[in-house]
Amino acid sequence: MAEEVLSQHEIDALLSAISSGEMDADELKQDDKAKKVKTYDFKRALRFSKDQIRSITRVHENFARLLTTFYSARLRTFVQISVASVDQVPYEEFIRSIPTMTILNTYSLSPLEGKILMEYDPNIAFAMLDRTLGGRGSSVNKINNLTEIETILMTQLFESGMENLKAAWQSIEEVEPVLEEFEVNPQFLQMVSPNETVVVVTLNSTIGETSGMINICIPHVVLEPIISKLSIHYWMQAPVDKQGNETEWRDLSASIQKASIDLKAILGETMIQVEELMKLQEGDVLMLNQPIDRPMDVKVDNQVKFKAQPGKQKNRMAIQIMEEIETGGEEND
Repeated sequence: MAEEVLSQHEIDALLSAISSGEMDADELKQDDKAKKVKTYDFKRALRFSKDQIRSITRVHENFARLLTTFYSARLRTFVQISVASVDQVPYEEFIRSIPTMTILNTYSLSPLEGKILMEYDPNIAFAMLDRTLGGRGSSVNKINNLTEIETILMTQLFESGMENLKAAWQSIEEVEPVLEEFEVNPQFLQMVSPNETVVVVTLNSTIGETSGMINICIPHVVLEPIISKLSIHYWMQAPVDKQGNETEWRDLSASIQKASIDLKAILGETMIQVEELMKLQEGDVLMLNQPIDRPMDVKVDNQVKFKAQPGKQKNRMAIQIMEEIETGGEEND
């Protein structure tokens, strides 16, 4: 338990009270030995440690940055999204805190159980919709009479942005966000019991000249299977299973071997003027800087890696590797 630090003024007042007899030193000792009782509200049970809350905050700070970039390009206007707060509260308290009519989306995060809820300030949602339809990003709150077309366009906007949530959570768990439900009245949503602890991530959002909040509600049941991965010790612990470590390296090696690279066999190069290029006709001959009896350069990602000679293989043009350049080579001018 952290000790309380007294200011110099409080120390002087305490010494003065003891010196004058107003306070007995023995009584102070007895008070220190007495058990201190702290009231605990079972309706507000704290099921996440500060360390776990910090991990969730880091994940959603990354999500906010990705979402800012995504919607800036999608809406072609100024977008700024950042994490304002991360709290754990009962689900009932969260539902009471949001407006009676608002934009609500529920998502499943397979393979995790349960669903998460994202609540968009209607001003933000309508500003995004207005930009999508070619407007200036004005916000007209008419949530009570959304048309079917507006509902579909909003759903597509929110759904497309969830690829960024998948990317943000990738360091902890591979998840597949899928939009399950679009709602405007929070009273019709009962994802978990009223007393269930949920993590509420609040994002400050600005779309053009319109500002508002985006709230992400994550029930404890969703995070329970990966709760151990939210601890800093999970990232800092040393590998103990050598066999498991070797398997991980094999998987990484296999993934690297499947990566595509750019390979070029340079038959030769030359330089001509634009005027000459414009006058080129069928049958004209260009002289290259590559002697016919000299091996060709083979470049891997623009670095000379091999020497080769041209040929044919089953009626297709081919090259035969003659030499490997260990340290790469100079690019031809």
